[in-house]
Formats: sequence, structure tokens, C-alpha cells
Amino acid sequence: ARHHQNSTPEPMVQLLLDTKQQHPLWGPEKIRQRLLNLNIICVPAASTIGELFRVHGLVKKRRPPAFKSTRPHELHTVVHPNEVWSADFKGKFTHTGGRWCHPFTLTDNCSRIVLACDATYMPDGRFVIPCLERVFRECGMPQVLRTDNGPPFAGAGLWGLSQMSIWLIKCGVLPERIRPGKPTENGRHERMHRTLKDALKRHTTFTSLEEQQAWLDVWRSEFNDIRPHKALGGKTPGSVWYPSERIFTGPRKAMPVPDDARTLRVSVKGDLCFNSTRIFLSEALRGEWIWMKQVEEDLDEIGFGELILARYDRRNHRIIRAD
Repeated sequence: ARHHQNSTPEPMVQLLLDTKQQHPLWGPEKIRQRLLNLNIICVPAASTIGELFRVHGLVKKRRPPAFKSTRPHELHTVVHPNEVWSADFKGKFTHTGGRWCHPFTLTDNCSRIVLACDATYMPDGRFVIPCLERVFRECGMPQVLRTDNGPPFAGAGLWGLSQMSIWLIKCGVLPERIRPGKPTENGRHERMHRTLKDALKRHTTFTSLEEQQAWLDVWRSEFNDIRPHKALGGKTPGSVWYPSERIFTGPRKAMPVPDDARTLRVSVKGDLCFNSTRIFLSEALRGEWIWMKQVEEDLDEIGFGELILARYDRRNHRIIRAD
């Protein structure tokens, strides 16, 4: 508070206080805009004005309003290829020697094409991100990637962020998660998994990852280009799908920031310092730049790129999660 008072000239402080007294129901943004409309120069940011009002006891304490999550309550409707892709691991299968294999699968929800079916002993982000990068380079990018709520797709923290979902957001792909315990919300992908499982049941145990991958490649080729699909009117997925026009250029180095928002860097512990208060966000955001924008006298939106992650209640020093 002392910083704001020292950095704002006394005549401007008095003008702001007088204007607030004249319009007690107006918030910092409206008062700031009013002064700008009067051609007054060097008007402080709305966040500075809000802090000034708080210090002078001109902010009425009120309960923070409920606010709608940026994560859609309804899943995206699919009309064309590459609008929504789905990703998951298809269970696990034992190899000779006792090692477990976890096939990673990636499909397009419209055409049903299987874009990836890759065997791995390592069902985590270290495997999935390079796999997605390869497919993005070969096929372009979807608008949305739909997954369940398990790792590596989602985490337990703010907005369910994980290292993989951060990577997707920086690439320009929106992570979309089905509700816990609702695999039917990813029904087309699950149906493909049943077809894959039925085919795997007819095969003897694989002796190596390479042997299973060779089998998966043959199965994927047949599923995409030979096997007629009833939901497609007997067409094959490969005859319906086409590459995405969204070219992969790698993760964005600088994320978009709204007007009138400040940027803050998240610490290695996953928190940030705001007005001398430590705010924990998510370990997945370590080292990333987030933005904060005042939307009410005691409320700030917290966002990363195009996404609103949460709101921060200044008065009670608490995070109001968006999820």
C-alpha cells in the first residue's frame, strides 16, 4: 500500500478519492475511464486505484461472486475432422519376461481415424509429448485434445494442469477433460479400444516392445484403410479424414496477455508473490509467466494464455478455482 501511495502524486490521489466519493458505487476501472474521458493524463492503472481505495477504507467488503469456469461444462461438438482428437492409454498387456506394455492411442473424433497407436513401457509425459509432437508435425494440430483426468494428461492442482497440458496450451491446443468416472464422454475412443482389445485377445503374448509395435502398426493400417466403419456409412476412417490446416510450429515462447493485465512469473515451487503475499497456483506452472487482471475491487482474474485459471480474492487472500 505504501508503494502505491508513494508512486502516485498527491494531487492525483486526491482527485481519485474525490471522484470515488462522488460515485461510491463505481469501481476502479469505471473511475479510471471517467478521468480518461475528461482528458486527464497520467491516470494510474485500475489495480493501483483499487489498492488506494482499499487503504482509505472506500472498498465495501462483499462476498466474492461465483464465477463460471473457463473449462466448458459441455464437451465440444464435433462436426469436422481435426476439431477434437482423443488420447488415452489402452490398459496394459504383459510381455514375455513380465514387463507391462501400455499402448498409447490417439484418434480423431469425427473420422475415427487412429492417428497413433504406440507401444511403450513408460506411460507418462516423457513418452506422450514426443509422440504428440510427431503426429502434430505429420498431421497438423487439432483445436481440442480430449482425455480423462489421469496422469500424464491432467494433474490434481489448479485447473487440472500437468506438464503435458501446459505444453498443449503453449502449442495452441485446448486440453479438454471428461468428467471423472464418465468414460462414455469419450465414447468413440473407448469403442476403438474395444476393437483393439478384441484383436489383441486373438494374439499370443508378445516377446518384446518391437514385436507388439509391428503388430499394432498392421492393426492400425487395417482399422484406418480397410475395415468399413458403420458410423461412417461403411466408409473407412482414412477415406474421411484429411490433415489439419493448423500447422505445428512448436510451443509459443510468449503467451498472449489481455489488455490492462500485469504479468508475473511463477516460482520453482509453483507459487507467486503478489502484494507481499505468496499465492500457490500449480507446480505444473513452474517458471511460466501468468497474467493477473483486476475485474472487481477485490478480485483479480489469473490466466495463462487464453485461459482463465482462477480468481484471486485480495481481501481474504485466497484462490477461487475455476474448476
